[in-house]
Amino acid sequence: MGKPTGFMEFERLERSYAPPADRVQHFREFVIPLQDSDVSLQGARCMDCGIPFCHQGCPVNNIIPDWNDLVYQGDWREALSVLQSTNNFPEFTGRICPAPCEASCTLNIDDNPVTIKTIECAIIDKGWENNWIIPQIAEHKTRKRVAVVGSGPAGLACAQQLARAGHEVEVFEKQDRIGGLLRYGIPDFKMEKHIIDRRMAQMQAEGVSFHTEAHIGVTTPARELLDEFDAVALTGGSEHPRDLEVPGRELDGVHFAMTFLPQQNKRNAGDPIDPEIAISAKDQHVIVIGGGDTGSDCIGTSFRQGALSVTQLEIMPQPPEKENKGLVWPEWPNKMRTSSSQEEGAQRDWSVATKSFQGENGKVTAINCIRLNWSKDENGGWKMEEIPGSEFQLKADLVLLAMGFVHPVHKGMLQELGIELDARGNVLANTDQYQASLPQVFAAGDMRRGQSLVVWAIREGRQCARAIDEYLMGSSDLPR
Repeated sequence: MGKPTGFMEFERLERSYAPPADRVQHFREFVIPLQDSDVSLQGARCMDCGIPFCHQGCPVNNIIPDWNDLVYQGDWREALSVLQSTNNFPEFTGRICPAPCEASCTLNIDDNPVTIKTIECAIIDKGWENNWIIPQIAEHKTRKRVAVVGSGPAGLACAQQLARAGHEVEVFEKQDRIGGLLRYGIPDFKMEKHIIDRRMAQMQAEGVSFHTEAHIGVTTPARELLDEFDAVALTGGSEHPRDLEVPGRELDGVHFAMTFLPQQNKRNAGDPIDPEIAISAKDQHVIVIGGGDTGSDCIGTSFRQGALSVTQLEIMPQPPEKENKGLVWPEWPNKMRTSSSQEEGAQRDWSVATKSFQGENGKVTAINCIRLNWSKDENGGWKMEEIPGSEFQLKADLVLLAMGFVHPVHKGMLQELGIELDARGNVLANTDQYQASLPQVFAAGDMRRGQSLVVWAIREGRQCARAIDEYLMGSSDLPR
């Protein structure tokens, strides 16, 4: 795997970023890729570790040591073949995945894991540059029809696999463009949207049909799909946001993150935004409530729109700078991380609860907060207590709520179909059959598992496709 002594000879080298002062002037990607020779040397660092824990860390079970070695040997085309055998969209994960594979790398024991994500992205980008990525058209058609509801990574992966198995696949998307949260949730500076468009073109050549502005359960009765298709895959997102029910929540200027972020992606695509509903951070003091990826995306977007300041508040305590490797490796560790958007100048504060918003003439002007103390109860569970006298106020012209999502939207499609839900409000289905409570209906991705990563969505979409293929044909040659 790579060069036996490579991890001792070559230092870890990662892609770099354009300087913050430059990149906040536009909404384009700003990652500076490595030279091919440097990527090859990074592949050489992959050691013959016996048990490649990176396989365990990667939800799609990428065959990482193999393509690392192939890149080191200079066989990029074969590396691409190995990479695409497990992952339909490495160009997505190579840009926006947090890389749990690197946390699981044996070299991460001393904080120098192989730059797996960088190598993955380099392989797939080279594949596109050299026209090695072509449609994989099924040799035989089954005459079975499958509807896929939702065009995020789970839906796209599911649709592509089913089309390659010979089924007639139609994807239904409620928005005006295909891509789900990849299109309207992920900022363009993290992933430009032509990357989705070229995959769409490949999938259309493979036989997938796309329908936009088709809101199943709203503009189109969900029951129609059951009548017209042999199977239906529900692969929408977990889009019901967690709200903050405190005094002043109704004030103008307090918005959900997923009301704010899509508007900028639409602007970038050349779409006009109705001035009555337009949200902008220009010349505003912005407060982002929530410390996850969505909150980080709000930060980067706000700076690019011209915010005067951005402050990010997190209810949980500040994580440790470094994890205890002996306790957590090779699992994903809880530790301090700083995103590229946070590096652009955001102020961050932890263990903070919002008590209320206040405003003038119906418009938010400030946020009232209190500090928290976290401790563990007798059962080891975390509990929080407000610290008396720790109240403070921050100026706020725009407040963005980025506190996560609780479950998929129930009103409409799910209620019409009468689909059974689990205790968290997600569609009830297991990870063997992916079958919902209606026999011809399947579910995968965030709609089934709850808010999660793009790489988990791709995994579930692929596995759901195999389950549907087995349901329709009795057996399946699709990989799990």
